[in-house]
Amino acid sequence: MTQKPYTDDDLRAEAARQHYTATTDLDFMGIGEQMQDSPIESTTALVDSPVGPTWAEALGVDEFEAAQRAIDCLLGSAVDVSDWAVSLGADGLEPDDHTIQLGDGETDGPDQPQVRMHFAFHPDMPPADRDRFVVKLSQLVLRNL
Repeated sequence: MTQKPYTDDDLRAEAARQHYTATTDLDFMGIGEQMQDSPIESTTALVDSPVGPTWAEALGVDEFEAAQRAIDCLLGSAVDVSDWAVSLGADGLEPDDHTIQLGDGETDGPDQPQVRMHFAFHPDMPPADRDRFVVKLSQLVLRNL
């Protein structure tokens, strides 16, 4: 029986490399094409439909191009979390919207975080347990600073 010439870590590293490549090949025109028919997320609560107006429907040409430039800027400044994303998936975890943010309020303003923790949980963990975990961890961190 032959041994594999690679490890599970090698598989994860290659997957992370390919994920990074896929997410950094930015095409400004492609950004506009993708957002054109996509609903603006925050507008779904404003209409009597599960889907709000699309970017193209809600914005004029100049507003659309400004939003497109802002999205291009955000994508260009995104950090490489490819390894983290691949590892979460391999571990069967899913990212969650919970965060803990800490800042000194002096360096770059009161809203500028110095540390931000993002969470990923097993899909079977109930939302109430996720909430409780984040609250307890927040209290523990703040008590020990």
